Amino acid sequence: METVHIDELTFKLYLSEDQIVPEIKRVAQEIERDLSEDDPLFICILNGAYMFSSDLSKQFQKPYELSFAKYSSYSGLSSTGVLQEVMRPQADVKDRVVVILEDLIDSGFTLTEVVKLYKQRGAKDVKIAVMLSKPDAHKDCAVKPDYVGLEIPNDFIVGRGLDYCGRGRMYRDIYIKVDE
Repeated sequence: METVHIDELTFKLYLSEDQIVPEIKRVAQEIERDLSEDDPLFICILNGAYMFSSDLSKQFQKPYELSFAKYSSYSGLSSTGVLQEVMRPQADVKDRVVVILEDLIDSGFTLTEVVKLYKQRGAKDVKIAVMLSKPDAHKDCAVKPDYVGLEIPNDFIVGRGLDYCGRGRMYRDIYIKVDE
């Protein structure tokens, strides 16, 4: 599909699945190379990172532990500036190398707060793997992703786990908001 419509917004094709999957494979190889001796705990941040987490986890050659967490800091198109832990990971982060799997880093607020939280809970180290990064949006952020699939401009996107008001996550491709 070249365009999709969600509520009153129109989005056009931005990144195809064929462009995204090789970058996710590369990220998996980098993580495995760097952390193969650490028995890392991967934590998928729901809802957005479920596709990234699934695609990434299929690439690993060694056993791993995967848990899920859910945080909320967005309403519509923008951040609220308040992080809420909706669902805590079921696995204990204490004394573990934790790799946070996130769909996107834009402002960096959520990831900054989650890294702090896991360190307070005793994680040995916390790494960040993101499918997409908006470097212009998080240039002043305290945390930087350790592993990045693709860097993109600071535009609003949907698809491949990313949503607008809970809709649009199911697309295999990524679509960018069209200004009307």
